[in-house]
Amino acid sequence: MSQCGNSGGLLLVISGPSGVGKTTIARELEKRLGGVFSVSVTTRPRTPADVEGRDYHFLSDLEFDARRKRGDLLEWAEVFGKYKYGTPRQPVEEALRQGKLMILEIDVQGGLQVKEEMPDSFMIFVLPPSDGDLLKRLRGRGRDSEEAIQRRFAVAKAEIATAQQSNAYDAFIVNDDLEKAIGEAGALVQDRRQR
Repeated sequence: MSQCGNSGGLLLVISGPSGVGKTTIARELEKRLGGVFSVSVTTRPRTPADVEGRDYHFLSDLEFDARRKRGDLLEWAEVFGKYKYGTPRQPVEEALRQGKLMILEIDVQGGLQVKEEMPDSFMIFVLPPSDGDLLKRLRGRGRDSEEAIQRRFAVAKAEIATAQQSNAYDAFIVNDDLEKAIGEAGALVQDRRQR
């Protein structure tokens, strides 16, 4: 079983429901703390806005399954029964060996898989201020039908419950003020690294 406390490296997992601001928080921590952001692999089609190697590494179903079977993925999931996503193991282990802060922004199921594989990982879950606020944020994104928003909302509530009941997450941060949430997450990570 891999450990992630070696050489001062730290594996930081940031999870939270859709629309809660976890990507923004993760990207800010990457900048402010000098972290390395993990680039996931996916079988979903590449959009014109996607940059290979920055947003994702795009794989065929066959390539993805081969990597999964070889144990090359730290965690993986099938989303909505359509596309697969996963975290390549090698770049994570390499960054930790070099004493770096490796940041994974993944869902709860992925977070639980990572915690099992690497028990020393530091896990932060980002919460919305309220259910009503989360619903407002999901609607405010302007990219889904009301039916899809309600489905995402139900999934989000289930993810929050799973995270709270799992005992895998070290900290829960409420994102009611983005700058405050980033500061709180950064302080928690720095405190953990100094231990």
